[in-house]
Formats: sequence, C-alpha cells, structure tokens
Amino acid sequence: MVTGSDVDYEGSIEIPTDLMEAADLWAGEKVLVASITTGARLETYILPGKPGTGHIMINGGAAHLIKAGERVAIMAFALSDSPIDSTNLLLDDQNNIIRVSR
Repeated sequence: MVTGSDVDYEGSIEIPTDLMEAADLWAGEKVLVASITTGARLETYILPGKPGTGHIMINGGAAHLIKAGERVAIMAFALSDSPIDSTNLLLDDQNNIIRVSR
C-alpha cells in the first residue's frame, strides 16, 4: 500500500529497509511498480526508507500516476546464467509482512 507521495522530488520509490531486506532488494535497484488499484505501471529506482515504519512513498513524476492509498505490486528482475530463487512478500494494508515465499 502506498502511504504517501511527493511530486516535488526528483523521483523514486521509498521502501523501508526491513521490507527491502526481506524481499532481497537493493538501494538504487530498478523496479517495475504496478498499481493494482488503477492499472498504472512505471519504472523507477529504490531509495531506502526508515525500517519498521511501513511507509512506501512514490516520488517525482511517478506520483502523478500512483498515489497514496493505492495497492501496488513492486517487481524486480535479474539476469543470470543459472537459476535463481525468487522472493515474494505479501503485505497487509499497513505494509506488515503476512507471508514470505521463496
């Protein structure tokens, strides 16, 4: 769930570091963000946010497409010569982890 947005920022999605670690995401990593609410999709990069807050912020021009209160899917991709295991997090409306699957 997106908890806030700031159009007057140069861009990114801010994700708390505890959620980043649980999902195996990196600061600066490119991600695809899809709004489950509106269907809007965009690519941006991750900024680490304060752990334990549950605050997921959409910034910059992306804030015109996805706004606070929208449910989103955040997807990261990797290229590899060998198989890799994906990590999927399911969060509740307060962005607490309900389930982790690998």
